[in-house]
Amino acid sequence: MRGAADTLAALVDALLADAPPSRQRARPVGLIAPHAGFRFSGAVAAAAYAHMSPWRGDVGRVVVLGPAHFVPLHGMAIPSVEAFATPLGLVPIDAGSHAIAAGLPGVVVDDQPHASEHAIETQLPFLIRTLGPAVPVLPVVVGDTPPSAVAALLSALRAAAGTIVIVSTDLSHYLPRAQARERDFHTGAVVLARDGDALQPGDACGFHPLRGLLRHAADQDLVVEQLKLATSADTGGDPRRVVGYGAFLLNEATGASPAAELHRETPRPG
Repeated sequence: MRGAADTLAALVDALLADAPPSRQRARPVGLIAPHAGFRFSGAVAAAAYAHMSPWRGDVGRVVVLGPAHFVPLHGMAIPSVEAFATPLGLVPIDAGSHAIAAGLPGVVVDDQPHASEHAIETQLPFLIRTLGPAVPVLPVVVGDTPPSAVAALLSALRAAAGTIVIVSTDLSHYLPRAQARERDFHTGAVVLARDGDALQPGDACGFHPLRGLLRHAADQDLVVEQLKLATSADTGGDPRRVVGYGAFLLNEATGASPAAELHRETPRPG
């Protein structure tokens, strides 16, 4: 068990070390990161989590939203347990955020959607290695849910100072590489525009939590920056049938108009 923990920690640390260093002057509001096997999507996830490392000790809690891959779910589910177990140790569940979320419409306390769900699980090693093992987390599995309900949850939870939101999602699935790159480029532009209504279910497996985050970002006038797009073919996967990955950063507006910031960060196709 100790060997597995050391191997995982070394892998995550190496991915973070290879990521471009953060130029952030303020603590991020949130991240969008992928959740496939680290061999395929780890470098993309690290591009997002590298922006968390400078804020170790300054983050009070992390809300992690992911899709329901295995259990049909209408609404959102939070766990009943007090911690999640990982090879790197226990990750505590934030009691205050849990109490707030449990009182909101569309949220249930249900461990079943969490039991086999990897979308949140794969984020935890990055959180531990960047923010430390003591930072509490609220895991939220999001099923078929209106964006307004997810946005309301995020507004309620972000009222507590020091809260960061993470949406765990991969992008296109099982398209040829060129077609996937074109579709993911379009999805990236939609995310930068904070236009969740323009997303289609096939654009991202985390369609429901992503739409809710984008609604919240538009409501709160947050700025979205694209950090990296890639596919599984970039790390040895079959180019005839790839999965797309994207890393994005969310920040408070800093005085420049959001339109100017979004235009400046819009990616070029290629």
